[in-house]
Amino acid sequence: MGEVVQYNGKITRFVVLSSIVATLGGLIFGYGTGVTGGVASMEPFLKKFFPEIYRKMNAEIRASNYCKFNSQLLTFFTSSFMISGLVATFFASSITRALGRKASILIGGTAFVAGSALGGAAGNVYMLIFSRLLLGIGFGFTNQSVPLYLTEMAPPQHRGAFNSAFQACMGFGILIAYLVNFGIEKIKGGWGWRISLALSAVPASIMTISAPFLPETPNSLVQQGNHEKAKRMLQKIRGTNDVQAEFDDLIAASNASETVQHHFNKIFQRRYRPQLVMSIAIPFFQQVTGINIVAFYAPILFRTIGSGVSVSLLSSVVTGIAGSCMTVLSLFIVDKVGRRALFHVGGIQMLIPLTIIGGIMAAKLGDQGELSQGYSISLLVLICIYLAGFGLSWGPLGWLVTSEIFPLEIRSAAQSITVGTSFLFTFIVAQTFLAMLCYFKAGIFFFFAVWVALMSGFVYVLLPETKDVPLEKMEKIWKEHWFWKRFVGDAHGHPDEEYEDNKI
Repeated sequence: MGEVVQYNGKITRFVVLSSIVATLGGLIFGYGTGVTGGVASMEPFLKKFFPEIYRKMNAEIRASNYCKFNSQLLTFFTSSFMISGLVATFFASSITRALGRKASILIGGTAFVAGSALGGAAGNVYMLIFSRLLLGIGFGFTNQSVPLYLTEMAPPQHRGAFNSAFQACMGFGILIAYLVNFGIEKIKGGWGWRISLALSAVPASIMTISAPFLPETPNSLVQQGNHEKAKRMLQKIRGTNDVQAEFDDLIAASNASETVQHHFNKIFQRRYRPQLVMSIAIPFFQQVTGINIVAFYAPILFRTIGSGVSVSLLSSVVTGIAGSCMTVLSLFIVDKVGRRALFHVGGIQMLIPLTIIGGIMAAKLGDQGELSQGYSISLLVLICIYLAGFGLSWGPLGWLVTSEIFPLEIRSAAQSITVGTSFLFTFIVAQTFLAMLCYFKAGIFFFFAVWVALMSGFVYVLLPETKDVPLEKMEKIWKEHWFWKRFVGDAHGHPDEEYEDNKI
């Protein structure tokens, strides 16, 4: 790769405080994802909303170990927020571009508060599902805007750490959900699940109240035509007056963006082919690792292998700690070792445990049996290793890489495609998982293992390294890549003129 201009890399307290507030969106997303599996394994909750599953769990209806929780209504309660999130993210794209990143964060926070309150007060399954749809609107807006906000606020040399903080907060949110579920499961009267569903209103309220006071990113201010304010903001977040080189690149990127009339059409042009492929492939692969199955259904999986409610919830806490710790490690090393190396290590660390888990469950569990304590502990350890691999690699990098590779003129639209793809396939995988578990049985883990192998190969062949590359210079990595340069052109005269853009 050719030499790239390095901007000021100082991390200021102003940037850190602003980013902490923004990353609460990741915390809420993680909590909302992780809380439902634990709630769905609690007998008072099942008895009230899903009585047929309750009867299966208490042996009133004989069922396979793999089929006890097979209910489309239960999975729709768990995954319905992905549908509203998918729709919301495309509305969020226009708002994020026209009104700024923090406007989308504010809207998302408001939806979080409303959805959390309704979930805690739910009296029937329809109220539960509507609360999840409201949460999905919040997820759609914040997942579209927060990664962009963090990427644009961070110095290029530390962009990976700042953006990985979003995934770290998601991991901590999942862990907090597991801890809350474990703590409230023994509340007498069977109403503890209400606390679990309502508690996300606390960080949501903090984010919503704080959002109007967040600084807007210089990129967004330039995009809105406030050049003087953008330069002052850039000086403030970089902690120096020497920002002219970076500011000139922002202006140039904004001027290029202003020539674009139809941003969603633009990304389908030939010159943006690598960004389009990555905006779809990376979130797709992130979901077919099986990670959200573990996040949604960890307590249910542990009950499948024979653990009681309390043991299954405690096991989920252990696995949550493993994933969160490795995400924090990724945050500290991603800007040193690079994105590709972490993708490769994490892929191997996920592939091996998935294969062994499938083998143990196929050989030792069976339809009506239970695993011995030794095998149960082995599965717990293997799931921890798998989650640690995801926390090191595809968890944080799935959001980081897709937020840093897009030029300004397509950034908001491309991020919406990324988030929309993520929500769509999360919904599909989550909605079909319990049925797949019932029919595939232990083979479900081999299914996800194959996808992990395929996506590791995809990264090795087609994803260039983005470490230390300023956002405004990111096009260079595609022009110098052995495969993608045929679409975007390179420094030696390969075509990337406008008329080439429309070729397929």
